[in-house]
Amino acid sequence: MRNTCLVFVGSLNREAPYFQGARGVGLGVYSFDEETLETRKLTETGDIDNPTFLSVTPDGSHVYANSEVVTWREGVVSAYRFDRQTAALSNINKQPTLGSITAHNTITRDGTKLLVANYGVGEGGPDRSVVVYGLREDGGLTAPLSSVTHAGTGPDTARQERPHAHSVTETVAGGVAIVADLGIDRLVSYRIGPDGSLTRLAESVLEPGAGPRHVALHPGGRFVFVMNELDSTVASLALDDTSGRLSVIDTKPAVPEQARDGNHCADIQISPDGRFLYGSNRGHDSVAVFSVDQQTGALALVDYAPCGGATPRNLALTPSGGHLFSANQNADRISIFARDAATGRLADTGRSIDVGTPMCVKIVR
Repeated sequence: MRNTCLVFVGSLNREAPYFQGARGVGLGVYSFDEETLETRKLTETGDIDNPTFLSVTPDGSHVYANSEVVTWREGVVSAYRFDRQTAALSNINKQPTLGSITAHNTITRDGTKLLVANYGVGEGGPDRSVVVYGLREDGGLTAPLSSVTHAGTGPDTARQERPHAHSVTETVAGGVAIVADLGIDRLVSYRIGPDGSLTRLAESVLEPGAGPRHVALHPGGRFVFVMNELDSTVASLALDDTSGRLSVIDTKPAVPEQARDGNHCADIQISPDGRFLYGSNRGHDSVAVFSVDQQTGALALVDYAPCGGATPRNLALTPSGGHLFSANQNADRISIFARDAATGRLADTGRSIDVGTPMCVKIVR
């Protein structure tokens, strides 16, 4: 079974005005054999609202799912247990997220905490940008341990009228969280205390109107890569572990110039060896492939691969790096690509997981 992976999928099951339909069930688990390309549904549950982002423990035993419901002034994050032997999902508990439009979460490297980012819309409610939870022995969530709020605006009056924390990522060395805030064009770094406290270290400023969304980390720890949603670019930055400050090395367009209007970048992933980046383009409906200079962190375009559907919201690489999954939200399809480790290029296998409105996909061995 060493070639078999677990694939966790969150799909939209409640309508939202900024999404094009909600045809999903909720939370599902599949198996994927990297040799035969066979996928098999193991279980699914509809007892969770709009799980638009997931984190999964490395052993696949626990899932943490955000619920993004537009009418809620305060979101929730839910903890589930997955039993490999019985292929059963069971709810453990859930906690309020202290903010609205809960967009992203990540498990800390030491496995003791969950960090959550709230995109936030409108006014009212607790309106916190980032929240920290403890993880109990049974995998459940403690009450919030700490939270922080961002302030500011950006030049895009429609999308940057206020802060919009879109993701939170812990550095390779651990202990520092990098928050990509689309609303203020900043990457905000925090020290994560043993007690779950967040101490602000630095604010790193990106191009006005860039709209940073998701972050990928070079496995060597020196470089950080950011997918900018609003100006359709990908940026490479150098990280100073001590100060938490990030400095821009290189910025490249994520789509051809003629395709920038109407495109919104989404996810970014990096190959296990750190040599190639993969970024998703909603509108151009492609996966941009970049090579990474291992000495300087500079980027070079390799290819634009059609995503195998429409609106590639989320990407995931298998732990081996042999395959890439593209969750094509408006095609009701997760496309499966074979990845060439030497060139970084993607080849559509023609295989897929057919699921309504897929929003997030996570893969573990």
